[in-house]
Amino acid sequence: MALVEPQATEPQPAQQGPARQERAGSAAWRRFARNRLAVAGALVTLLLLAAAVFADVVAPYDPLEPDYSAALQPPGPGHPLGTDDLGRDVLSRVIHGARASFQAAGVSVGLAMAVGVPIGLFAGYYRGFWDEVLIMRVVDAVQAFPFLLLALAIAATLGPGLTNATIAIGIGFIPGFIRLVRAQVLAQREQEYVQAARALGASDARVMFLHILPNSLAPILVQASLSAATAIITEAGLSYLGLGTQPPAPSWGSMLRHAQTFLGVAPWLAYAPGAAIFLAVLAFNVLGDGLRDAFDPRLRGRG
Repeated sequence: MALVEPQATEPQPAQQGPARQERAGSAAWRRFARNRLAVAGALVTLLLLAAAVFADVVAPYDPLEPDYSAALQPPGPGHPLGTDDLGRDVLSRVIHGARASFQAAGVSVGLAMAVGVPIGLFAGYYRGFWDEVLIMRVVDAVQAFPFLLLALAIAATLGPGLTNATIAIGIGFIPGFIRLVRAQVLAQREQEYVQAARALGASDARVMFLHILPNSLAPILVQASLSAATAIITEAGLSYLGLGTQPPAPSWGSMLRHAQTFLGVAPWLAYAPGAAIFLAVLAFNVLGDGLRDAFDPRLRGRG
């Protein structure tokens, strides 16, 4: 009886893992596009960002130019959101105040990612003494402090100003990004595509930055969007306490502090910046929730 030789199976390509990740990423973006609430959050975020970038064109008045003849005018024709005690248009100041908020959100999150992502990569990939004893223990010690209290202490140490407040917020975000990226690397480093890349002679830097990091971007994006919302609230709080944007430059937090004196006679001074903070934070949170639902495989089957 003749023996039939088993046919050799064709070897699977080494990039099968990343290919699956790419297909999963495309499906995730399609799921995000079907989430109307998340898309609305993204559109509101883009509109606020456009208003901040083009504030000089969009704002109807100079936010710093006083007009004492129009002081404390209620909302009406010519001034849709009213004026403050110096006659400055509230709408123009809210639009220009978006610059401070988005600067704090973008720069602080960028700073946290620039520092936290590489440290998290190296800590999760190499592990050992540097990871367990030095890096993670420092991260645990920093995260033991409440975030707002830590940002307040750093801002008070650096001195008042938007730049110092932004740096303080960014420093407070770094431990969270380190821990997130480290967890992603620990989950990815033993995958087959990583082992295949090592077997083909890829260097550690190539494996980390060209294989593991691209497949870990989804949770990093979610963390960045949620951190941006926290940064807007924190910047407003620091400005309200006098440690953020300094007068006469407009900021939503400093506008709320200024409006506190006139709540009895001009409550509209608090409505506009408060609504702007609420809308921006809500948009970023909805956007972050939509990204999380789209990229988290445990939530893909949820209605």
